[in-house]
Amino acid sequence: VQLQASGGGLVQAGGSLRLSCAASGLTLSNYNEGWFRQAPGKAREFVGGISFTGGRTVYVDSVEGRFTISRDDAKNTLYLEMNSLKPEDTAIYYCAAKPTWYGLETTSDYNHWGQGTQVTVSS
Repeated sequence: VQLQASGGGLVQAGGSLRLSCAASGLTLSNYNEGWFRQAPGKAREFVGGISFTGGRTVYVDSVEGRFTISRDDAKNTLYLEMNSLKPEDTAIYYCAAKPTWYGLETTSDYNHWGQGTQVTVSS
């Protein structure tokens, strides 16, 4: 089982990036997925998540309206579209999958994690 995150990079404030999380060995549509991020010296935090049906998404307030989570089941790939990026969005971003919706924001509840991709937003 592998989740491969990619798409990070360096972008100016106000710019956009799209992160991808390609899955192998598991079918994302059988799981609920979350995106997390971890800035230097800080704990890993929940950014948002999507239900196994793809019909429900949730986001933390700090990214609501700027970030969008989606999934392409044919490609078995999860996405995080990030717009209007701010320097405080700088972090390593991780994708993760879990079988239940309850506790979506809780890192310890996840069965599978990607390796992370660095996002740096310059001011």
